[in-house]
Amino acid sequence: MATETTGGTEAAGMPQLEFSTFPNQIFWLVIALIAIYFILSRIAMPRIAAVLAERQGTITNDLTAAEELKLKAVEAEEAYNKALADARTEAQQIVAEAKAEIQAELDVEIQKADAEIAAKTAESEKAIAAIRESAAESVKEVAKDTAKELVAVLGGKADARTVTAAVNARMKG
Repeated sequence: MATETTGGTEAAGMPQLEFSTFPNQIFWLVIALIAIYFILSRIAMPRIAAVLAERQGTITNDLTAAEELKLKAVEAEEAYNKALADARTEAQQIVAEAKAEIQAELDVEIQKADAEIAAKTAESEKAIAAIRESAAESVKEVAKDTAKELVAVLGGKADARTVTAAVNARMKG
């Protein structure tokens, strides 16, 4: 829609949509796109590519380092498990040695105690035999005295020889 003004002929509306300026606008559009393309392809894109390559390299290096650390961790775990197993084995061996040593000491002490008990038992048996013998002698004496007293109380007379022979015969069985 073209409107005329008092001073000259001017078209109203947006100048971009004027068909008469299209070739000029297309020319400058092509120049601007070519300039942007060269700026992007020569400056921005290499920098972006370098940053992406650097990031990819960092990621690759980090993954490699992580794998190495994982392998080291596995090796450390294996070494730890081996050391733990060795320690358990050594502890069991120490316990077994200690038990054997204690058992040996215990056996020696038991033998000593058995020897002391046997010696005391022999002494006790000797003492008991001596006590039995002296008790038997005492019983004979008491029996003789009692027999003499009984015979005397009953009104009889008994000599010492007869009383001793009667007591000895009765004591034997």
